[in-house]
Amino acid sequence: MSSMAQRPILVTGGQGQLATSLKTLGGDRVVVVGRPDFDFDRPETIEQVVDSIRPALVVNAAAWTAVDLAEQEEEAARRANETGPAELARVCAGLDIPLIHVSTDYVYAGDKGAPYVETDPVTPQTVYGRTKAEGEKAVLAAQPRSIVLRTAWVYSGHCRNFVRTMVNAAAKNTHLKVVGDQYGCPTSADDLARAILTIADRVEAGWQDSYAGLYHATGSGDTSWHGLAVAAIGEAVKFGQKMPEEIAAIRTEDWPTPAKRPQDSRLDCSKLERVFGVRLPDWRDGVSRAVAAHFATKTP
Repeated sequence: MSSMAQRPILVTGGQGQLATSLKTLGGDRVVVVGRPDFDFDRPETIEQVVDSIRPALVVNAAAWTAVDLAEQEEEAARRANETGPAELARVCAGLDIPLIHVSTDYVYAGDKGAPYVETDPVTPQTVYGRTKAEGEKAVLAAQPRSIVLRTAWVYSGHCRNFVRTMVNAAAKNTHLKVVGDQYGCPTSADDLARAILTIADRVEAGWQDSYAGLYHATGSGDTSWHGLAVAAIGEAVKFGQKMPEEIAAIRTEDWPTPAKRPQDSRLDCSKLERVFGVRLPDWRDGVSRAVAAHFATKTP
């Protein structure tokens, strides 16, 4: 076992879904930091925190994820998604610490008509997507020993997310409308966290230059937002919740938003499996576990 393995994994992202899952699954091995101690809006905190902890590996799970608000708050989104991660990568490079940086399917327009592979050109259509795409490039340029994981449609049994929102909405409404013509690969935060911890084991065992670069990391299989909602609500029925009378699939244009969503952002994750031997479980399995966790934490 290398000396790296005796040092912790530092995870940014505070109380976010992925950071929470990483801490839950990683235990004492994981140190989670967030605002105000670690804040991309205060760049001086980045080096202070990383230098004080001297981790074996850093996982950047912090980001601006308010997709619509980013259209009005571009500079704030850029600090969180590009310039902040770039500074973190610079600090990691200076201290010779590998970095895993989490990115998004929004770097693509969603018009390919087939699952995207890592070599496909990025064509972001939103401020969120552009700042995340620029953050990827900045991270890889500043720290060559970086692994960028693009994920999508992250949900869990904790924090605010689409799955929990749909379950709660179904408990209060007999009729729901959900977009049915946008497609992607739902991803359990717990499953993504397990994948990251597996990658961390490989990195800590000995860095190889072939590890560096872009990877897609989502749940296996794909569906629409409507399909994800139906699956989540179906799981909730197992816990005594009534099924709504109708869960209608609507078109994107029937649910206008400030930021354009990718129509089809399915990601091909075969590279992740080829390099690290990691394949995330089927998204339906994750939904089942997330909904069970949701009900387990609800007070009577």
